[in-house]
Amino acid sequence: MLTVIRSNLPSGRAFAALGILPLILGACANFSGDGGMEPVNKHVSTEIGAEAKKIASKQDAEAMQEKVKALLAKPLTAESAVQVALLNNRGLQARYNFLGISEAAFVEASIPPNPTISIERIAGTGFVEIDRRLAINLLSLLTLPARKDIAEKQFRAMQYKTIEATFRTASETRKLYYKAIAAQQFVRYFEQARLSADAAAELTRRLGQTGASSKLAQARAASFYVEISSRLARARLSARLQREALTRTLGLWGDDTAYTLPDTLPPLPDTLPTQEQVEVEAITRRVDLMAARLDLDATARALGLTEATRFVSAIDLAGISRYEKVDGESSYPKGFDIVIQIPIFDMGEVNVRKANESYMLAVNHFTEMAVNIRSEARAANQTYRAAYDITREYQNQVLPLRQIVNEQVLLQYNGMLVDAFELLATARESIASNAAAIESLRDFYLAEIDYRSAIIGGGSGGFSYESLASAAGGGE
Repeated sequence: MLTVIRSNLPSGRAFAALGILPLILGACANFSGDGGMEPVNKHVSTEIGAEAKKIASKQDAEAMQEKVKALLAKPLTAESAVQVALLNNRGLQARYNFLGISEAAFVEASIPPNPTISIERIAGTGFVEIDRRLAINLLSLLTLPARKDIAEKQFRAMQYKTIEATFRTASETRKLYYKAIAAQQFVRYFEQARLSADAAAELTRRLGQTGASSKLAQARAASFYVEISSRLARARLSARLQREALTRTLGLWGDDTAYTLPDTLPPLPDTLPTQEQVEVEAITRRVDLMAARLDLDATARALGLTEATRFVSAIDLAGISRYEKVDGESSYPKGFDIVIQIPIFDMGEVNVRKANESYMLAVNHFTEMAVNIRSEARAANQTYRAAYDITREYQNQVLPLRQIVNEQVLLQYNGMLVDAFELLATARESIASNAAAIESLRDFYLAEIDYRSAIIGGGSGGFSYESLASAAGGGE
């Protein structure tokens, strides 16, 4: 329902409310020079030792390409691969654009509502009437500080979400880097195993020509060779696919895809750092939890604003200057209009209920996240240390013992104490043990990445692309 009140007051009073506009404009937020990237750069540099750079111009793109090509000129390390991804991954750049949109929403929320100017002319027989109005939304003007505060909190939350997205890109890149190297290592290992299988099959065939080897032994040796060849083919396919996955994350195409990776995974570290308070550290450092905290604060502030304005949802003030001419006589009456929208049908209860439910949703989400983060930190720490112990056992116990078994079986085979079947069975066991050792070393580095993500953020449980898109619009 609209209630319109008219009064003929001097025009100075009608526009007095607009006199505070210069003061309000002085409190408006300004755009940063880097689209809000400063805290992102600092956090990324501190936590993962890399540079996060937003590409905002042709010069930025050219500088980025120079850095990327310099990094690709040498064999990639885990750190240089992460840096290439942070500079060159366009999906991550899109997230930086979301941050810029969120900053624009913050600046927009700090600006007073634009006034509306209208001119109306009515003419008839013997009279002319001209109305000039300057109107402004008073409610939006009065609630401007609160709306600015809410938008600022949403913008700060988006900065932490952007940091988390950067961490997630770095974690994904590290994982794909180690997977690609492990896949290459499998290929080289099975190439060597196939050479051995080929030699064994050829030897058995020649012995068969002299009658020293049975057809069964020859068939087993040939079958072993085919089996290893099949595993090699699968390993080569896996290596190509893993490399392509890494290439996509690095954002590379054309000649840049010919980058070089190390031949083998890095060696297992001698020791692991001790960490007794993983839960406390995770709660303190997780950027997604920081973002959720700011979202919760913004929701609480919005709830207060909704309750404060529940009975009046719109107030428009209009200053009126009128020119009238009747039968040759002119007059200039002046006044103002106030238009108030009153929610008489629901008394604002709908908006208040929605705000209350939104706040409790944010509270429950934040509480659940805090509980889950503690559990994730504990689980990641346990997995990380267990993966280290398993890998160390393979390298210090399983592989040395397997080497002894291989040597002894070969000696017994040469002494005709065991047959070819025993030799082939031992070879199969040795291949399985060596493949498992490569897998365990790869899994250790993947567990290390998950552990780091559980402490600082950037794991698989972070904010999605869709949530970033919705939040970038100012949380409406």
